[in-house]
Amino acid sequence: METGNGPALQPLLCLAWLAATLPILAAALPIPAAAGGRFLHSLLAAFSSRGKTVRPSSSSSSSSKAKFTVPQKYFLHFYVVGVAVTTSLLLAICFYAYMKMTPLLPEPSSYSTIASHLIGSNSFSFGSVLSRTMEHKYRVWRTVFVLLLMEIQVLRRLYETENVFHYSPSARMHIVGYLTGLFYYTAAPLSLASSCLPEAIDFIRGQIVEFIVKGRARMPDLVIDSPSLLKPLLKLGWCQWIGAIIFLWGSLHQIRCHAILGSLRENKDSDEYVIPCGDWFSRVSCPHYLAELVIYLGMLMASGGSDISVWFLFIFVITNLSFAAVQTHRWYLQKFEDYPRSRYAIIPFVL
Repeated sequence: METGNGPALQPLLCLAWLAATLPILAAALPIPAAAGGRFLHSLLAAFSSRGKTVRPSSSSSSSSKAKFTVPQKYFLHFYVVGVAVTTSLLLAICFYAYMKMTPLLPEPSSYSTIASHLIGSNSFSFGSVLSRTMEHKYRVWRTVFVLLLMEIQVLRRLYETENVFHYSPSARMHIVGYLTGLFYYTAAPLSLASSCLPEAIDFIRGQIVEFIVKGRARMPDLVIDSPSLLKPLLKLGWCQWIGAIIFLWGSLHQIRCHAILGSLRENKDSDEYVIPCGDWFSRVSCPHYLAELVIYLGMLMASGGSDISVWFLFIFVITNLSFAAVQTHRWYLQKFEDYPRSRYAIIPFVL
């Protein structure tokens, strides 16, 4: 059930994720300084710096560094964009799924009708068509499920940015990092929805045209039946529910780690840093990044792992957060003489 613009969306998203991932991978490779390795690493480190890793060490360098930075509190913009994009996609695909993809399974009363059609026909061919139809319905409702997880994620991050984190007035982030964040929270929901978004847009466009032609009086009333809306989600496969459990596990740890980080600076005007402790901080320097990896691993599993754009999204998350975690880990080691040397940057026993 491809539409005219269906084949173009996923490759475009994959190319965008690839373009964002390759520079980070190149900066992480041991490229000789003579070949530009040190310059590339320093450039990416500057672009990804924020908060404590971007704060200048002297007032003389403050004006030059602030020229290409924005306040770190602009993190709020990421989640406003994320909520807006995710909510729009969720409503669009949920409407399409409800109107065209219910019931998820054929009603029992329809089996006799199906059997009667099989008489004198190619039953194997009919069964193949029915199987493809069912698979398509599952894919659409699976997308709704994954977008619900993304909606929970961006809404929680929006709340935490406003109520948990206390950004210092002097905390900055590089403008490239800011633009990357806006790109990410636009492209990530699109990647999660890309497998059925074009057909959902075509359906909604058709509904709008029909409304314009017929007028409101001749359009059927839209009645939302809650059981019909929830049943398809409850009948999804084990892969979706295992993915949801992984997502919730990562979310709980990220909530705890963010609460720990937020509590370190109860005095909002202070620039003083202390060593965070508790939860996964006993193992890694950036457990909130590790939790983010777990969260997106859960989304990947819930998506069924069949959409290549979701894989490219996950690879970007791994490379981007790993690079940022290494920079933060080095900062901790330089800042605190008594920093625990047993901690890893982001993944215990690996990195």
